[in-house]
Amino acid sequence: MKTDELISMLAKGAAPIPANAVSRRFALALSCGVPGAALLMAITFGVRADLAQATGELVLWIKLAFAGCLALAGFIATERLARPGMRLGGVWVALMAPVLMLWLVAVAVLIAAAPAQRADLIFGDTWKTCSLNIALISLPLFAATLWTMKGLAPTRPTLAGASAGLLAGALGALVYALHCPESAAPFVGVWYVLGIAIPTLAGTVLGQRVLRW
Repeated sequence: MKTDELISMLAKGAAPIPANAVSRRFALALSCGVPGAALLMAITFGVRADLAQATGELVLWIKLAFAGCLALAGFIATERLARPGMRLGGVWVALMAPVLMLWLVAVAVLIAAAPAQRADLIFGDTWKTCSLNIALISLPLFAATLWTMKGLAPTRPTLAGASAGLLAGALGALVYALHCPESAAPFVGVWYVLGIAIPTLAGTVLGQRVLRW
């Protein structure tokens, strides 16, 4: 059989792929992963008792905006890396911008604070558990994003796995923020970023094995 005949045979009856099929597949996976993460958070840690009062504080919205913007950039990166031949392009800027802006705010807060207060702003009361808790909350999301990525066609498995982990970690941080009483920018800039980095690193390692064709 000639190559042209083989291609024609394989292409026979092929239907066009629906528009935004990859985005829809990830959205469907996350529609299961986010409630799973929220349920895990509610059962394991519970929602902070003063959440309604805290919504009037700017620091809470800065924390939510950081995690939300990073999750959105992570979604775009993951959706692109799930398809062959797609480049991240300006998505790199969108991935770095929330972290850099948060660090700038954190530095400004530390400079304005009295020297005796700076350690408390960085460590708070939960620094020993915060990052691990975020990683734990992100597990349902990590499983959903990695499973979805595996069913698509990533050609850069290491980078694809990292983006899937970052997306899961950012959404996990967003969910965990509903429990965490710590909202100081220096604290979030260290321990939330580290918590997001854990599933990102796990995705980097697993992507090499799980996402290869």
